[in-house]
Amino acid sequence: MSDLWLSELAGAIRDTIVMVGVSAVIAALAGIPLALVLVGTTRGGICEKRAVNSVLGALVNAFRSTPFIILLVALLPLTRVLIGTTIGVWAAIVPLSIAAIPFFARIAEVSLREVDRGLIEAAQAMGAQRRHIVWHVLLPEALPGILGGFTITVVAMIGSSAMAGAVGAGGLGDLAIRYGYQRFDTTVMVTVIVLLIVIVTAVQFVGDRFVRRLAQRT
Repeated sequence: MSDLWLSELAGAIRDTIVMVGVSAVIAALAGIPLALVLVGTTRGGICEKRAVNSVLGALVNAFRSTPFIILLVALLPLTRVLIGTTIGVWAAIVPLSIAAIPFFARIAEVSLREVDRGLIEAAQAMGAQRRHIVWHVLLPEALPGILGGFTITVVAMIGSSAMAGAVGAGGLGDLAIRYGYQRFDTTVMVTVIVLLIVIVTAVQFVGDRFVRRLAQRT
């Protein structure tokens, strides 16, 4: 294991955290509203519009069914327009975010659908407006499930960020390809795998703790 590789290890960890962190924030900011629209526009929803629901559902399913490595390549032109380059950490954030948004939206949608219908009907009977139902009924009741789904999404994004390293996105995946695979250094590969396991375990642990605390308060 070379000193050069060791000097790049900290930078690779930082790049992975930046890629996943920024993409996770974007996924949360876009995924939750998308899930609310999917739930609200479905049959019997608070704003039933089945045509809108069908179109959005089809788009979400299309992106979810596309393997990340294919999506990564297909989005290269868009990435170049938005970022100005197709390599590096910030270029990887574009496909990571676009892949994570529909994934998280579907998970959040499931949690929102599980909210007791009686609570929604009670709020409607009291004359609550749609935005009040969203903010004071749907989101608070579904929050533990949404947070649990967000944890799953972040874990999946860590794996995708490593995959993005195969096309020069930086991070631990790039380090494993350049020093582990191309130079046949098993020690580097094992080290990267262990670090990814540690990061995933830490994210899952923190996410589970928050979910349990939220569940106890509700």
